[in-house]
Amino acid sequence: MFGRRVLLLHHEGRTTGLDRTVALEVVAYDREGGSWTLASGFGPKADWYLNLRMMPTTVVQSGGRHFAVTAHFLTAEEGGEAMVRYAAARPRTARRLCSFMGFGIDGSPGSYRRAGREIPFVRLDAGPGQRLP
Repeated sequence: MFGRRVLLLHHEGRTTGLDRTVALEVVAYDREGGSWTLASGFGPKADWYLNLRMMPTTVVQSGGRHFAVTAHFLTAEEGGEAMVRYAAARPRTARRLCSFMGFGIDGSPGSYRRAGREIPFVRLDAGPGQRLP
């Protein structure tokens, strides 16, 4: 239904140990490199983000298939560049995300870069031998 724009992230609760699932928008998709990039719109305190910090290997569901992935947390600079690319591809959604998070955006790449340095980004890399949809 959502194609490559949304994936289901399965993660383990860091305090309960229970299986959790959350639907997240994909900021960037790299079929050749075998990865999805996500932004934590609720900041670094979002449960799914904190859970991945504790246990970075997990499973995602995309395109009706499951993939084993490992989370890699982007640096502030990488996050800034990811936000610039996202804003160019999805300007309205990027403006809404930044507004929701309280960032003043003037629409310039520099303003998105500054916001992206503050937003936690995670790249989920698929394990070897997995072909992405």
